[in-house]
Amino acid sequence: MEHGNDGNERRPMPAWLYWWLGVWTVAILLAVGYFGYYIFSEGPGAAMGREGPVLTRAASHDGDLFPSLSPVSSSPTPTEVPPSPAPIVATTIAETSTPAATAPPIVDEGIRGLPMASPSYGMQAFLWWRPETAHRDLGMIQDAGFSWVKQNFGWRDIEATKGQFDWSITDRIMDQIDEFGLNVLVRLDHQPAWAGGGFPLTGPPDDLQDFADFVSAVAQRYRGRVDAYQIWNEPNLAREWGGQSPDPVRYAEMLKLAYAAIKAADPGAIVITAGLTPTGTQPPEAMPDDAYLRALYDAGIQGHYDMLGLHAAGFKAPPEMDPAEVAADEAYGGERFFCFRHVEDMRRIMLEYGDADTQVAILEFGWTSDPRPQSPYHWHAVDEFTKADYLVRAYRYARDNWSPWIGLMSLIYLGDPDWTPADEQWWWCINNPDIGSPRAAYIELTNMEK
Repeated sequence: MEHGNDGNERRPMPAWLYWWLGVWTVAILLAVGYFGYYIFSEGPGAAMGREGPVLTRAASHDGDLFPSLSPVSSSPTPTEVPPSPAPIVATTIAETSTPAATAPPIVDEGIRGLPMASPSYGMQAFLWWRPETAHRDLGMIQDAGFSWVKQNFGWRDIEATKGQFDWSITDRIMDQIDEFGLNVLVRLDHQPAWAGGGFPLTGPPDDLQDFADFVSAVAQRYRGRVDAYQIWNEPNLAREWGGQSPDPVRYAEMLKLAYAAIKAADPGAIVITAGLTPTGTQPPEAMPDDAYLRALYDAGIQGHYDMLGLHAAGFKAPPEMDPAEVAADEAYGGERFFCFRHVEDMRRIMLEYGDADTQVAILEFGWTSDPRPQSPYHWHAVDEFTKADYLVRAYRYARDNWSPWIGLMSLIYLGDPDWTPADEQWWWCINNPDIGSPRAAYIELTNMEK
């Protein structure tokens, strides 16, 4: 047995004491482990947003997703999550309320065998000379959620010599349109010099059969690809009729020949009359569109078209404004035709002549922002934000009040890149023609419910 330094003998500890020491040792170890985990993992360090690598998904340049490691908070709050990009909206437009129509719109019975959805959304573009600009503008139409593009096929550009056709540009245009999956309305006009018709080159040919032969050649080549044809443009204006006084009887003859030619070559294609433009000017400079339409019916055009083409410039009036109000207010022009809803006046003439089963195609409509004091359009110019607001409201009004008889509504324009601010067309555009950037109208139309 051992002895201590004090000479006393060391006695062994009781067994019960060893048992309690073990229990307390285990308890202490557990407590230390718990508090260490709290401090270094779930405690104040985490509350302050300790950062570490977390697996996320990032977008590549081509839109594909691939995994990458990015330092983000291990316990993000809702404000730490990047929000989805909001649509680009001109807030001044969103805050504008839409006034109720001041008079009930025209109502008639439904149409049998609708050629088009009611309404159908379209834009006029200029795809002829520049393939890269054409590609850009077709993309803008698609991105806006519109389904129709309107494009002019100039007769003089295709058949410069009688019987010899150059399809190089029209083939390229049609290929580009097909690439974007859009419906296409082709306008056929502008005679070549060899066909006569007076100058400028906007008049009917001396022999209308020459035009019918050209129309037939176009319809044969693009059978099943061109969805609709517009036969000439604004023949109720002398400037669009070769400088001659408008002649509805001769235009009716042209339409009948063109309709027969297209249906023989491509029975499924939709034939639309020329767009009649609103005017109060009398012959020889022009003929009011309502008088011209009556004359067309009297000349027997029914049965020789699938849709009636009209133009619907808004001038200064909001799109819902009643033509009677516009006629009573000189500030808005003082005539019924100085407003978007003049289309209803034209529809009443259709009903008067028993043409209720025919849809209307609005081939041009819009508002201008032309600020030039010398411009004839200056008196009814609006700012770009008002233009945007009015265009959206025009589509909304037509959808709510003109279905099912309204078909295509093709606005003006996606601009020709050669236009400058010195050109009147520049100020009707919904984009900047030179660089293609969107104006407020394009942004609002893109965000519009369709």
